[in-house]
Amino acid sequence: MSASPLARVTTDELLLAEHLAAVDDPHAGAVVTFVGQIRDHDPEAAGRVVSLDYTAHPEAERVLEGLVATHARDGVRVAVSHRIGHLEVGDIALIACVASAHRGDAYDVSRSLVEAVKAEVPIWKQQHEADGNASWVGLP
Repeated sequence: MSASPLARVTTDELLLAEHLAAVDDPHAGAVVTFVGQIRDHDPEAAGRVVSLDYTAHPEAERVLEGLVATHARDGVRVAVSHRIGHLEVGDIALIACVASAHRGDAYDVSRSLVEAVKAEVPIWKQQHEADGNASWVGLP
């Protein structure tokens, strides 16, 4: 079975059910999901984090599509989306779903995919703190 076509950078709310449907496969015995949400703290922040503004390079979705193609293989289906724009604490910023016949493959591919998204997709965040301070995180 081929890889799912879901690889998206969007301002729209991310829905786990949509990602699960994209990797649905009767041959899959395991589906691993990763949901990354905005938290209220960061080791580099001086105070409490209240929101993030994500900005993406115009080629970010193409890079994400390449990562899906790299991680999907025979018997492994992959769906991943990253949200951009203004997100509040608790909002979902990233969803990755991987379906495979066996849990080991699903776990391995999921972790590799999420780490690759964080390292390779040109998306940056400006972190806003409760005291009004803002700083960019993850700039090259």
